[in-house]
Amino acid sequence: MKICVCVKHVPDTAATIKVAGDTGFEDEDVKFISNPYDEYGVEEAVSLVEKQGGEVVIVTVGKAAAVSTIRGALAMGAHRAILVKTDSQFLDSDLTAKALKAVLEQDGLPDMIFTGKGSVDTESFQTQYRLAKSLGIPIVNEVSTLEINDGKARAHRESGGGEKQIIELGLPCVIGATKGLNEPRYPKFPDIMKAKKKQIKEMDLSELGIDPTQGKVIMEKLESATERSGAKMLGGSVDDQVTELVKILKEDEKVL
Repeated sequence: MKICVCVKHVPDTAATIKVAGDTGFEDEDVKFISNPYDEYGVEEAVSLVEKQGGEVVIVTVGKAAAVSTIRGALAMGAHRAILVKTDSQFLDSDLTAKALKAVLEQDGLPDMIFTGKGSVDTESFQTQYRLAKSLGIPIVNEVSTLEINDGKARAHRESGGGEKQIIELGLPCVIGATKGLNEPRYPKFPDIMKAKKKQIKEMDLSELGIDPTQGKVIMEKLESATERSGAKMLGGSVDDQVTELVKILKEDEKVL
C-alpha cells in the first residue's frame, strides 16, 4: 500500500507574529512546526503500513525551511518525501491543491492520501477538498476513527453537536485527520538520525507548470488582531449578573 501524507510547515501557535508590510509577517525569528493535525495523518499512515506493508511518502508545499518539518515526519516512520518550494508565506489553497495534484500524478497516485482536518495558520479548510475534487476521488474530513478492509475505508467523523457520522469510501480517497484518531509518536534518537539519510526530493512550482502569481485568492491587507481588554467580573445574584450583562452588551458593546 502506498500512502501519501500532505504536511504543512506552519508557525507555532504560541509564537508572537509581527506584521511586516501590507501582506506579510516577520518570520526569521518565528518558530515553525508541523501542522498539528497533519501529525495525526502521519501517524495513521505509518501505523497502517507497519501492519500491511507499503510506503509512506510525505508531500509538502512550502519554503525551503520546511525541510525541518519534513525530517520530523520522516523520523516518525515515513520513507521519503517531496518538497515543492515556494517563496510565498500565503500560497492560496487552489494553487496548493494544484501543486499537490501534480506531484502525486508525477510520483504515481497512492492508495490513500492523508491531510490534517485543516491548517492552524490560515485555517481555510479548503485544500483537501480541492485536491480530492481535482483527482476525482472521495474525501471525508475530521476523521477520528478509521478502518481499512477489502479496499474500502470506514471513517467515523465529527459532525457537530457531539454527533458522529460513519462513512464508507472506496480507495483511493482523501482522509482529513483530527484529534482522537491516534496519538502521534515521539521519534526516538535513532529514528531522528535515520531520517537525516532519507530522501527529500525538491522541486519548484515552475517545474510543475504552476505560476505562483495566478492564485484565485489575493491577499490585499494583513493586520494584527486588536488586543482584547481585560475581563470584567460580575457580582451579586444570578439575576443581578444577567441584568448587568445585558446592560453591558447594549450600552457598552452595542451588540444588542
